[in-house]
Amino acid sequence: MNMKMWLDKLYQWILEYGPRLALAVVLLVAGLWVIKLIKKWMHKSFLKHNIHSTFRPFLASLIASILYVFLLLGVLQVIGMRMTIFAALIGAVGVAAGLALSGTMQNFTSGILILILKPFETGDTIIAQTHTGKVSAIRIFYTEIVTEDNRTVIIPNSKLSNELIVNLNRTGTRRIDIELKFNFGYEPEKLEPVVMDAFNAIPEILKDPIPQLKVSAVEADGFKISMHGWVNSDNYENDKAKFQDELIKRLKTAGYKLPGME
Repeated sequence: MNMKMWLDKLYQWILEYGPRLALAVVLLVAGLWVIKLIKKWMHKSFLKHNIHSTFRPFLASLIASILYVFLLLGVLQVIGMRMTIFAALIGAVGVAAGLALSGTMQNFTSGILILILKPFETGDTIIAQTHTGKVSAIRIFYTEIVTEDNRTVIIPNSKLSNELIVNLNRTGTRRIDIELKFNFGYEPEKLEPVVMDAFNAIPEILKDPIPQLKVSAVEADGFKISMHGWVNSDNYENDKAKFQDELIKRLKTAGYKLPGME
């Protein structure tokens, strides 16, 4: 008798929930197949539209995770599970996670903006947060730059998107600016050929714009000469050092005494 009652209940349960379970299984299998196709399409689309390599895997994973969540909710809805408690639980967890990860999410959003708007790219030399260095990697949450003395500086992306950044590579060229002081015993016009010869001796100094020098200040004990020459930004520091060495040599050869030598 007990077996018969158990079989009757099982039969009733199958009649009531069997179609829902079958439909849920079909929905689950079909949904997983569709998500797989969408992931393949996203990969091709990201490559086609030149989406940044750092951004591609994260974006694909994020979209796929959202689709999986929607699929799970759909399957549970078909089965007939009540979603009220489940939705409330998700909402509570979401609020708690949002409060705990507010700074992290700000860095994440800033990382997306940097990758899309491209205020700088990998390989650019930038000045940010009092640090000057070459960008070695742009991550979703932070950016790495390597300084001249080979220090790796990790800067949160929110600092880069909300504060001043100087991109030293954006225009492709940089100007060398050097200022020296001379006493009134020297004539500025006679300094010009010496300085121009120093510029011409360095092949890396660009001919256009033309190097220049001018009297930048007149003081009680002398005058200051400003010298300007343009170089490619990729090797700015080395080119500037070459010019400074050449300038000192030529000024000494021409008999000019630099500050501290008089």
